[in-house]
Amino acid sequence: MSVNIKFRHNLPPLIYRTAPISDAGNIYLRNLPKQQKNKGRAILHKNDDQDNEDRIKEIFKELEEMIGLNKVKTLIHELHAFVEIQKKREQENLAIEPLVLHMIFKGNPGSGKTTVARLIGKLFKEMGVLEKGHVVECERADLVGEYIGHTASKTKEMVRKALGGVLFIDEAYSLARGGEKDFGKEAIDTLVKAMEDHKDNLILILAGYRIEMDRFIETNPGLRSRFPIQINFPDYTIDELLAIGELMLKKREYILTPESKAAFRKILERTVVQHPYSGNARMVRNIIEKAIRKQAVRLYKQANPSREDLIFILETDLEGGDN
Repeated sequence: MSVNIKFRHNLPPLIYRTAPISDAGNIYLRNLPKQQKNKGRAILHKNDDQDNEDRIKEIFKELEEMIGLNKVKTLIHELHAFVEIQKKREQENLAIEPLVLHMIFKGNPGSGKTTVARLIGKLFKEMGVLEKGHVVECERADLVGEYIGHTASKTKEMVRKALGGVLFIDEAYSLARGGEKDFGKEAIDTLVKAMEDHKDNLILILAGYRIEMDRFIETNPGLRSRFPIQINFPDYTIDELLAIGELMLKKREYILTPESKAAFRKILERTVVQHPYSGNARMVRNIIEKAIRKQAVRLYKQANPSREDLIFILETDLEGGDN
């Protein structure tokens, strides 16, 4: 009599019997997760929760609530459809396309790159593409060391933290600024190797200014083919910035008066003209938070402010908001 035991992905052992199994044992085996055949290629991580469609809908709802970014939203819907169809083809034993989902985000600060990366991580986790879906954010200082060999270990550590999710590298073009002798090149080489070693459980997103990222891609001939998805994040229009500000205030339970809304628009127009790379949504958040602080100082000096007083942001609260 012998029992062969096979361990796989830390699941309870699958027992291949050569001896009778009790009724309790039969029930246990029937409840084990079923394994799928896919021509020897596992491209998706198993998601045991069959009710994750509701969470996917919530993620897309959150995406649609973002102001602007229409082309970005369209591409994410395309990625969702692509992955789902590959899963259905896999179930029918049809040839499947490899899921190469590494991306480059190009745009100015505050244009939504980090927010979208976080949504992508959550989406791909629910779809079974990633095990965890978390996002590890880093920049050059987190990857590049000060002596030979230090960079490789730092970069590998960041990759280790990101396994099962997304490694998001902001201002990635800075890795190539120092030329051939700079340790940034070692970080790039280490990342390229990690993309191959962990291709089924890691998505790498490189982000930065559009022109700088275009130059960065040209520094390494292999980068363009490894990042088939490149997304441009346009600057927000004045109307979109105004809508973002009103949405931020609404979530905090504040409201602009008609006069303060007009003043807010003038501040945005003046700031965008004077500082083209002023930060987009980040700049709006700074103005809003400063106005809330000024409102607090104003009301602190006022005896028994009413509910309406606590809610409304006045034109005076926005004075100096573009400084």
